[in-house]
Amino acid sequence: MNLTFSEGRIIANQHELVIRLNGSARVTLQALVDDVNLIGGANVITAMGSGVNWSVRLDNEEQLREVSEVIGIAIQ
Repeated sequence: MNLTFSEGRIIANQHELVIRLNGSARVTLQALVDDVNLIGGANVITAMGSGVNWSVRLDNEEQLREVSEVIGIAIQ
């Protein structure tokens, strides 16, 4: 899956999630699906584990649902 949101792109499959943020720094966030949580209401993706700790807020709940379907994790 390749999804564009206001701050960049999300590339996801059933094993891995990659978020590429726009801007001159070209920040890339990557996590295994096992380390990802999806938080509804706030529309946030978080990754915690193995020394990784980051979060990104999406534009809307529909984007969060699309990610949820692709990676197979329920929204909390």
